[in-house]
Amino acid sequence: MTEWLISIEGTDPGHRLALTLALMAAFLHAVFGALQKGRHDPWLTRGAIDFCYMAMATPFALFVVPWPEPHMWPIFAAVWIIHVFYKLLQAWAYTKGAYTVVYPVVRGTGPLFTVIGAYLIFGETFSATQWIGVAVLLGGIFGLAIYNMIFLVSERDTLHAALGLAVLTGLFVALYTTYDAYGIRATADPFTFLAWFFMIDGFLMPFIAGARWLRMAGRPTLGPLMVRGFAGGLVAPLSFGAVMMATRLDKVGEAAVLRETSTVFAAVIGWLFLKETVGPRRIALMALIALGAVIVEMGG
Repeated sequence: MTEWLISIEGTDPGHRLALTLALMAAFLHAVFGALQKGRHDPWLTRGAIDFCYMAMATPFALFVVPWPEPHMWPIFAAVWIIHVFYKLLQAWAYTKGAYTVVYPVVRGTGPLFTVIGAYLIFGETFSATQWIGVAVLLGGIFGLAIYNMIFLVSERDTLHAALGLAVLTGLFVALYTTYDAYGIRATADPFTFLAWFFMIDGFLMPFIAGARWLRMAGRPTLGPLMVRGFAGGLVAPLSFGAVMMATRLDKVGEAAVLRETSTVFAAVIGWLFLKETVGPRRIALMALIALGAVIVEMGG
Protein backbone atom coordinates (compact mmCIF):
# COMPACT_ATOMS: atom_id res chain seq x y z
CA MET A 1 0.00 0.00 0.00
CA THR A 2 2.73 2.48 0.97
CA GLU A 3 4.79 1.83 -2.17
CA TRP A 4 1.71 2.23 -4.38
CA LEU A 5 0.73 5.52 -2.72
CA ILE A 6 4.23 6.90 -3.10
CA SER A 7 4.28 5.80 -6.76
CA ILE A 8 1.16 7.84 -7.63
CA GLU A 9 2.21 11.09 -5.90
CA GLY A 10 1.84 13.97 -8.35
CA THR A 11 0.18 11.81 -11.03
CA ASP A 12 -3.35 11.84 -12.44
CA PRO A 13 -4.35 8.78 -10.37
CA GLY A 14 -2.88 10.51 -7.34
CA HIS A 15 -4.92 13.62 -8.11
CA ARG A 16 -8.14 11.61 -8.38
CA LEU A 17 -7.45 9.78 -5.14
CA ALA A 18 -6.62 13.07 -3.40
CA LEU A 19 -9.97 14.48 -4.60
CA THR A 20 -11.82 11.47 -3.17
CA LEU A 21 -9.93 11.69 0.12
CA ALA A 22 -10.58 15.44 0.47
CA LEU A 23 -14.32 15.00 -0.07
CA MET A 24 -14.42 12.06 2.34
CA ALA A 25 -12.59 14.22 4.88
CA ALA A 26 -15.20 16.95 4.35
CA PHE A 27 -18.10 14.70 5.26
CA LEU A 28 -16.34 13.07 8.18
CA HIS A 29 -15.10 16.41 9.54
CA ALA A 30 -18.68 17.66 9.68
CA VAL A 31 -19.63 14.51 11.59
CA PHE A 32 -16.67 15.06 13.90
CA GLY A 33 -17.69 18.66 14.58
CA ALA A 34 -21.26 17.64 15.35
CA LEU A 35 -20.03 14.96 17.77
CA GLN A 36 -18.03 17.58 19.66
CA LYS A 37 -20.81 20.18 19.69
CA GLY A 38 -23.67 17.78 20.40
CA ARG A 39 -25.10 16.35 23.61
CA HIS A 40 -22.17 16.79 26.03
CA ASP A 41 -19.90 19.65 27.07
CA PRO A 42 -17.49 20.20 24.11
CA TRP A 43 -14.44 19.96 26.38
CA LEU A 44 -15.52 16.60 27.77
CA THR A 45 -16.38 15.24 24.33
CA ARG A 46 -13.05 16.31 22.89
CA GLY A 47 -11.21 14.68 25.78
CA ALA A 48 -13.09 11.41 25.29
CA ILE A 49 -12.46 11.46 21.53
CA ASP A 50 -8.75 12.17 21.91
CA PHE A 51 -8.34 9.43 24.50
CA CYS A 52 -10.02 6.90 22.20
CA TYR A 53 -8.06 7.67 19.05
CA MET A 54 -4.81 7.83 21.06
CA ALA A 55 -5.54 4.34 22.40
CA MET A 56 -6.38 3.08 18.91
CA ALA A 57 -3.26 4.58 17.30
CA THR A 58 -0.73 3.48 19.92
CA PRO A 59 -0.33 -0.19 18.88
CA PHE A 60 0.00 0.84 15.23
CA ALA A 61 2.63 3.47 16.05
CA LEU A 62 4.68 1.19 18.29
CA PHE A 63 4.38 -2.17 16.54
CA VAL A 64 3.11 -1.84 12.95
CA VAL A 65 4.53 1.14 11.05
CA PRO A 66 8.25 1.86 10.60
CA TRP A 67 9.85 3.92 13.39
CA PRO A 68 10.09 7.68 12.62
CA GLU A 69 13.36 9.05 11.31
CA PRO A 70 15.35 11.24 13.77
CA HIS A 71 14.48 14.46 11.94
CA MET A 72 10.76 13.79 12.53
CA TRP A 73 10.84 14.35 16.31
CA PRO A 74 10.97 18.19 16.21
CA ILE A 75 8.31 18.10 13.48
CA PHE A 76 6.03 16.01 15.70
CA ALA A 77 6.65 18.44 18.59
CA ALA A 78 5.60 21.42 16.47
CA VAL A 79 2.58 19.54 15.09
CA TRP A 80 1.46 18.70 18.63
CA ILE A 81 1.71 22.33 19.81
CA ILE A 82 -0.23 23.64 16.80
CA HIS A 83 -3.02 21.10 17.24
CA VAL A 84 -3.27 21.78 20.99
CA PHE A 85 -3.94 25.48 20.33
CA TYR A 86 -6.42 24.58 17.58
CA LYS A 87 -8.39 22.22 19.85
CA LEU A 88 -8.44 24.64 22.78
CA LEU A 89 -9.72 27.46 20.58
CA GLN A 90 -12.33 25.26 18.89
CA ALA A 91 -13.72 23.88 22.14
CA TRP A 92 -13.86 27.40 23.57
CA ALA A 93 -15.65 28.69 20.46
CA TYR A 94 -18.26 25.90 20.69
CA THR A 95 -19.03 26.90 24.29
CA LYS A 96 -19.74 30.47 23.14
CA GLY A 97 -21.72 30.11 19.91
CA ALA A 98 -24.07 27.96 17.86
CA TYR A 99 -22.54 25.17 15.80
CA THR A 100 -24.02 26.52 12.55
CA VAL A 101 -22.33 29.92 13.12
CA VAL A 102 -18.99 28.84 14.56
CA TYR A 103 -18.35 25.98 12.13
CA PRO A 104 -18.75 27.98 8.87
CA VAL A 105 -16.54 30.83 10.12
CA VAL A 106 -13.81 28.38 11.15
CA ARG A 107 -13.99 26.48 7.89
CA GLY A 108 -14.20 29.65 5.77
CA THR A 109 -11.17 31.29 7.33
CA GLY A 110 -8.99 28.18 7.11
CA PRO A 111 -8.76 27.47 3.36
CA LEU A 112 -8.01 31.05 2.33
CA PHE A 113 -4.94 31.20 4.55
CA THR A 114 -4.00 27.62 3.66
CA VAL A 115 -3.88 28.51 -0.04
CA ILE A 116 -1.62 31.46 0.79
CA GLY A 117 0.57 29.24 3.00
CA ALA A 118 0.79 26.55 0.31
CA TYR A 119 2.02 29.20 -2.13
CA LEU A 120 4.67 30.49 0.28
CA ILE A 121 5.89 27.09 1.50
CA PHE A 122 5.30 24.68 -1.39
CA GLY A 123 5.23 27.09 -4.34
CA GLU A 124 1.69 26.04 -5.30
CA THR A 125 -0.35 28.34 -7.53
CA PHE A 126 -4.04 28.53 -8.45
CA SER A 127 -5.37 29.48 -11.86
CA ALA A 128 -7.67 32.48 -12.27
CA THR A 129 -10.62 30.10 -12.60
CA GLN A 130 -9.68 28.36 -9.38
CA TRP A 131 -9.49 31.69 -7.53
CA ILE A 132 -13.01 32.43 -8.77
CA GLY A 133 -14.03 29.07 -7.32
CA VAL A 134 -12.37 29.92 -4.00
CA ALA A 135 -14.25 33.23 -3.93
CA VAL A 136 -17.58 31.52 -4.70
CA LEU A 137 -16.99 28.85 -2.05
CA LEU A 138 -15.94 31.36 0.61
CA GLY A 139 -18.89 33.59 -0.30
CA GLY A 140 -21.22 30.68 0.37
CA ILE A 141 -19.50 29.75 3.63
CA PHE A 142 -19.44 33.25 5.10
CA GLY A 143 -22.93 33.93 3.75
CA LEU A 144 -24.12 30.87 5.63
CA ALA A 145 -22.43 32.08 8.80
CA ILE A 146 -23.96 35.57 8.48
CA TYR A 147 -27.41 34.15 7.79
CA ASN A 148 -27.19 31.88 10.82
CA MET A 149 -25.86 34.75 12.92
CA ILE A 150 -28.81 36.97 12.03
CA PHE A 151 -31.66 34.49 12.18
CA LEU A 152 -30.69 31.44 14.20
CA VAL A 153 -28.32 32.29 17.03
CA SER A 154 -29.61 31.96 20.58
CA GLU A 155 -26.31 32.84 22.31
CA ARG A 156 -26.55 36.57 21.51
CA ASP A 157 -24.62 37.68 24.58
CA THR A 158 -21.55 35.66 23.58
CA LEU A 159 -21.80 36.11 19.80
CA HIS A 160 -18.85 38.46 19.38
CA ALA A 161 -16.61 36.23 21.48
CA ALA A 162 -17.72 33.19 19.48
CA LEU A 163 -16.94 34.89 16.15
CA GLY A 164 -13.54 36.08 17.34
CA LEU A 165 -12.64 32.62 18.57
CA ALA A 166 -13.92 31.09 15.33
CA VAL A 167 -11.63 33.32 13.24
CA LEU A 168 -8.64 32.47 15.44
CA THR A 169 -9.51 28.78 15.14
CA GLY A 170 -9.66 29.15 11.36
CA LEU A 171 -6.15 30.61 11.36
CA PHE A 172 -4.92 27.56 13.24
CA VAL A 173 -6.77 25.32 10.76
CA ALA A 174 -4.65 26.90 8.03
CA LEU A 175 -1.52 26.52 10.13
CA TYR A 176 -2.06 22.86 10.96
CA THR A 177 -3.14 21.96 7.41
CA THR A 178 0.00 23.47 5.94
CA TYR A 179 2.38 22.14 8.59
CA ASP A 180 0.81 18.68 8.61
CA ALA A 181 1.35 18.58 4.85
CA TYR A 182 4.99 19.44 5.44
CA GLY A 183 5.24 16.73 8.10
CA ILE A 184 3.65 13.92 6.11
CA ARG A 185 5.92 14.74 3.17
CA ALA A 186 9.02 14.73 5.40
CA THR A 187 8.88 11.01 6.22
CA ALA A 188 9.42 8.09 3.88
CA ASP A 189 6.27 6.25 5.01
CA PRO A 190 3.12 8.43 5.31
CA PHE A 191 1.50 5.88 7.62
CA THR A 192 4.33 6.43 10.10
CA PHE A 193 3.36 10.08 10.31
CA LEU A 194 -0.34 9.29 10.67
CA ALA A 195 0.06 6.64 13.39
CA TRP A 196 2.46 8.70 15.47
CA PHE A 197 0.44 11.87 14.96
CA PHE A 198 -2.74 10.35 16.37
CA MET A 199 -0.87 8.75 19.25
CA ILE A 200 0.80 11.96 20.44
CA ASP A 201 -2.04 14.29 19.45
CA GLY A 202 -4.46 12.67 21.91
CA PHE A 203 -2.26 13.16 24.96
CA LEU A 204 -3.38 16.48 26.50
CA MET A 205 -7.15 16.89 26.12
CA PRO A 206 -8.14 13.84 28.24
CA PHE A 207 -6.40 15.45 31.25
CA ILE A 208 -8.16 18.80 30.65
CA ALA A 209 -11.51 17.03 30.24
CA GLY A 210 -10.93 14.93 33.36
CA ALA A 211 -10.16 18.00 35.47
CA ARG A 212 -13.25 19.75 34.11
CA TRP A 213 -15.44 16.70 34.81
CA LEU A 214 -14.22 16.53 38.43
CA ARG A 215 -15.16 20.21 38.99
CA MET A 216 -18.71 19.77 37.67
CA ALA A 217 -21.60 19.81 40.12
CA GLY A 218 -23.76 17.53 37.98
CA ARG A 219 -21.24 15.23 36.36
CA PRO A 220 -22.44 13.42 33.22
CA THR A 221 -22.21 9.65 33.34
CA LEU A 222 -19.08 8.36 31.67
CA GLY A 223 -20.72 5.56 29.66
CA PRO A 224 -22.56 7.68 27.05
CA LEU A 225 -19.66 10.13 26.95
CA MET A 226 -17.17 7.38 26.13
CA VAL A 227 -19.52 5.94 23.49
CA ARG A 228 -19.41 9.33 21.77
CA GLY A 229 -15.65 9.41 22.29
CA PHE A 230 -15.28 5.99 20.67
CA ALA A 231 -17.34 7.14 17.67
CA GLY A 232 -15.21 10.26 17.36
CA GLY A 233 -12.08 8.15 17.78
CA LEU A 234 -13.07 6.18 14.70
CA VAL A 235 -14.06 9.25 12.67
CA ALA A 236 -11.07 11.48 13.48
CA PRO A 237 -8.30 9.35 11.93
CA LEU A 238 -10.38 8.84 8.79
CA SER A 239 -11.17 12.56 8.51
CA PHE A 240 -7.85 14.16 9.42
CA GLY A 241 -5.87 11.24 8.03
CA ALA A 242 -7.66 11.45 4.68
CA VAL A 243 -6.91 15.12 4.15
CA MET A 244 -3.29 14.67 5.29
CA MET A 245 -2.84 11.90 2.75
CA ALA A 246 -4.50 14.08 0.09
CA THR A 247 -1.95 16.85 0.74
CA ARG A 248 0.87 14.37 0.17
CA LEU A 249 -0.60 13.03 -3.06
CA ASP A 250 -1.54 16.36 -4.61
CA LYS A 251 -1.82 20.11 -3.97
CA VAL A 252 -2.19 21.23 -0.35
CA GLY A 253 -4.32 24.25 -1.19
CA GLU A 254 -6.71 22.34 -3.42
CA ALA A 255 -7.28 19.64 -0.79
CA ALA A 256 -7.89 22.32 1.84
CA VAL A 257 -10.48 24.10 -0.30
CA LEU A 258 -12.33 20.92 -1.28
CA ARG A 259 -12.45 19.81 2.36
CA GLU A 260 -14.47 22.93 3.19
CA THR A 261 -17.50 21.47 1.46
CA SER A 262 -17.80 20.04 4.98
CA THR A 263 -19.87 23.15 5.70
CA VAL A 264 -22.62 21.73 3.49
CA PHE A 265 -22.55 18.45 5.37
CA ALA A 266 -22.44 20.33 8.68
CA ALA A 267 -25.62 22.26 7.84
CA VAL A 268 -27.42 19.03 6.94
CA ILE A 269 -26.23 17.39 10.17
CA GLY A 270 -27.26 20.44 12.18
CA TRP A 271 -30.73 20.20 10.65
CA LEU A 272 -31.17 16.44 11.02
CA PHE A 273 -29.58 15.80 14.40
CA LEU A 274 -29.17 19.11 16.24
CA LYS A 275 -32.65 20.37 15.24
CA GLU A 276 -31.30 23.57 13.66
CA THR A 277 -33.47 25.15 10.95
CA VAL A 278 -32.61 24.82 7.24
CA GLY A 279 -34.58 26.92 4.74
CA PRO A 280 -34.36 27.83 1.05
CA ARG A 281 -31.82 30.61 1.61
CA ARG A 282 -29.47 28.29 3.44
CA ILE A 283 -29.93 25.64 0.76
CA ALA A 284 -28.96 28.25 -1.87
CA LEU A 285 -25.84 29.17 0.11
CA MET A 286 -24.89 25.53 0.47
CA ALA A 287 -25.30 25.11 -3.29
CA LEU A 288 -22.93 28.07 -3.72
CA ILE A 289 -20.32 26.29 -1.59
CA ALA A 290 -20.62 23.15 -3.67
CA LEU A 291 -20.43 25.18 -6.90
CA GLY A 292 -17.23 26.85 -5.69
CA ALA A 293 -15.66 23.46 -5.01
CA VAL A 294 -16.61 22.26 -8.50
CA ILE A 295 -15.06 25.38 -10.08
CA VAL A 296 -11.82 24.86 -8.12
CA GLU A 297 -11.62 21.25 -9.26
CA MET A 298 -12.53 21.94 -12.91
CA GLY A 299 -10.20 24.93 -13.11
CA GLY A 300 -7.13 22.95 -12.01
